[in-house]
Amino acid sequence: MKQDQKTLKLPSVPSSLNQLEVLIGEVCDKYNLNHNYLGCITVALTEAFENALQHGNKNNPDKTITIHFEKTDAGVAFSVKDEGDGFDFQSIPDLKEDGKEKVFPGRGVFLIKQLADEVNYIGNGSEVAIGFKTASINIETAVDRLSKFKEYTQTTQN
Repeated sequence: MKQDQKTLKLPSVPSSLNQLEVLIGEVCDKYNLNHNYLGCITVALTEAFENALQHGNKNNPDKTITIHFEKTDAGVAFSVKDEGDGFDFQSIPDLKEDGKEKVFPGRGVFLIKQLADEVNYIGNGSEVAIGFKTASINIETAVDRLSKFKEYTQTTQN
């Protein structure tokens, strides 16, 4: 990767996820984020992509999903934009840590919020901006993220 930003305009098909994963790998390699952030970035962006594909574009292969990456002073930022009608992102309830079922409406939004430092929905909700503050990570943040990522991977393997 030679730039501090990159945009992908992907067909709205599941196999496009591979190109997103390549971008994540390039970003994490270039900015030495593999140890602390690769899992969190991958899960957060995969969830955002899946939401755009299924809920935004309704699996319509004639629509596109636009992924934008940018290096910022604070870290790395991504956005995922679909061509759908958007949604009322303020109506998604926050999940309480009560140990209940891990599959629920809004699960992807919940995971994105847990794994990223900044999450903002733009306009009608058809675009989400996801930021990771990598410039000054502290040990508490790293341990918390690693714990959440391990919990997520354990629940998906069962």
